[in-house]
Amino acid sequence: MKLKDKSAIITGGAQGIGFAIATTFAQEGANIVLADVMEEQLKKSSQELESKFGVKTLTVKVNVTQIKDCEEMANQTLEKFGQIDILVNNAGITKDNLVMRMSEEEWDMVLDVNLKGAFNCTKACVRPMMKARAGRIINICSIVGLMGNAGQANYSASKGGLISMTKSCAREFASRNILVNGIAPGFIRTRMTDALSPEQKDKLSSLIPLVRLGEALDVAKSALFLSTEDSAYITGQVISVNGGMYM
Repeated sequence: MKLKDKSAIITGGAQGIGFAIATTFAQEGANIVLADVMEEQLKKSSQELESKFGVKTLTVKVNVTQIKDCEEMANQTLEKFGQIDILVNNAGITKDNLVMRMSEEEWDMVLDVNLKGAFNCTKACVRPMMKARAGRIINICSIVGLMGNAGQANYSASKGGLISMTKSCAREFASRNILVNGIAPGFIRTRMTDALSPEQKDKLSSLIPLVRLGEALDVAKSALFLSTEDSAYITGQVISVNGGMYM
């Protein structure tokens, strides 16, 4: 197993893409830290990983906008597993609106969770990685951070900033063998896209050269690659998982 005895923190890990990443890592033997704001879902997801794969898990209720929460997450991980090998900054929200209608609160909330949250988690976790002279940090970015999208100025800005932060951190941490990369998903099948009508899904798929929406597992497999020795000479990069929608 490629991640046997490694410990991986996944923020926003209770469901969706975050849980798909956690599941893929657990299949490869990693002990999993699920960090989220949804306590009940955290418990369910943790129990599922333990029963299916026999790995150890830790659940932590974390508001990533609060540095103290992130530091406590790192401390609890070190207490239980003794190391932090992988951090996946996946926690994110959207508050879509046109710029002329977007409130200051909608702007601030998205930037706080998506960008400041990744900064807080990275800062909290990178010190033990530096001491170990090893680590992987994976930031879940977005296709709209590369191409922009009407009605998502706040989300686009947060993900574009995360892409730039990925590259800066990669330069800062490289001397300690800490690799920092990003994944920019395109349109991925989630509960939100499942609610679309067949006509809406067809229209969306027509914009994608592969003519289909992606799956959470597509993102998870890319995260696995970036977490293993298969990617030992890759840092500061952003892998686009978008079916060719943006090249």
